[in-house]
Amino acid sequence: MSTEATKTTEPIDLNSTTDADASQSPNQSVIFLLGAESYGIDIFRVNEIIRMREITSLPRVENHIRGLVNLRGKTIPVIALGTRLGLSEVPDTESTRIIVVDSEHGNVGIVVDAVREVVTLDPACIDATPSIVQELSAEFVRGVAKHETGLITLLELDKAIAA
Repeated sequence: MSTEATKTTEPIDLNSTTDADASQSPNQSVIFLLGAESYGIDIFRVNEIIRMREITSLPRVENHIRGLVNLRGKTIPVIALGTRLGLSEVPDTESTRIIVVDSEHGNVGIVVDAVREVVTLDPACIDATPSIVQELSAEFVRGVAKHETGLITLLELDKAIAA
């Protein structure tokens, strides 16, 4: 097992870091797939992960907005993250999940092809976005983490889901 990153097997302590030391502390991320590529978001932004369910479409919205879902009496918007990022569209499968996250606009569901795991990433294994990529997608990408399973693109969640 690599020393750069390890799977989380212990309970998550939500009060373990402060803003001052956050950049040097290990980052816990939820890792998910869009197509064959791995992406990560800060675990503290994730409220829950649910199976795909019926989504009520909305008229005249951008194509990455899939619609609305009723989650225990609360209506939340759902976006197709892959479409938002300009990736090829993948049909929903048994592995498709909706990750409900906190955003600048309240709770938002993001559709992903599969959720892989929660990992703790050492800041030393996270690189800035390569300069050639920055021009195309820097607004969505916070960095790239080297992990034993491959590279993980870490997303700027609010920018990635902004309409």
